[in-house]
Amino acid sequence: MTLEEIRARFQRGLDKRPIAESLKFDCGDDGAITLDGREARLADDPADCTIRISRDNLDRLIHGKLNPMTAFAMGKIKVSGDMSVAMKLASLLK
Repeated sequence: MTLEEIRARFQRGLDKRPIAESLKFDCGDDGAITLDGREARLADDPADCTIRISRDNLDRLIHGKLNPMTAFAMGKIKVSGDMSVAMKLASLLK
C-alpha cells in the first residue's frame, strides 16, 4: 500500500473512533502520517506519540502480518512520547 492508502485506512478508523491525542507514524524518507482527533493527514506534525517504522512494516502492521509487541522488541518499531497513545492503535484498525 502507498502511504496515501494507509492514511485513508486510518481515516476510516478515525471516522468511527476519533482519538483525543495525536499520533504520528514517521516512515523516514517515505513520509509521515499524523492522526489527530478525527483527521489523518500526510504530515510530519508534532504529536503526543511518535512511532518510527518503515512504510513496509507499517503496511504489514495494519494488515495484521506484524505483531506490534514483537516488532517493538525486535527494534522494527520505535516509540517516543506517550506510550499509552500507541496502545490505542488497535481500535483504529477494526
